[in-house]
Amino acid sequence: QVQLVESGGGLVQPGGSLRLSCAASGSFFSSNVMGWYRQAPGKQRVLVASITTSGTTIYADSVKGRFTISRDNAKNTMYLQMNSLKPEDAAVYYCNRWPVRSMDSWGKGTLVTVSS
Repeated sequence: QVQLVESGGGLVQPGGSLRLSCAASGSFFSSNVMGWYRQAPGKQRVLVASITTSGTTIYADSVKGRFTISRDNAKNTMYLQMNSLKPEDAAVYYCNRWPVRSMDSWGKGTLVTVSS
């Protein structure tokens, strides 16, 4: 069974930064495009950024220029550097492959709170 473990969330003031990490099962990670998703209260989970196995990245317009996705294939770990955080970035952040399949499981996510 695939294991996805997100970490690095917390409380940050507007304009601050956080770095999220995602540890994933080896074969799942190495063979898939991976993505960071977020779900705000009362809203659907949406893709924030994705990265191919070779490092090509795509970002949602809402985070372009502020967030940076990266991956370390040797460590089966993906990162999301979030700068210039805004209150609307507050959400539970998840990682998974992209596109996610209906049978895929999710980790517990990591909560990001942006507030002064």
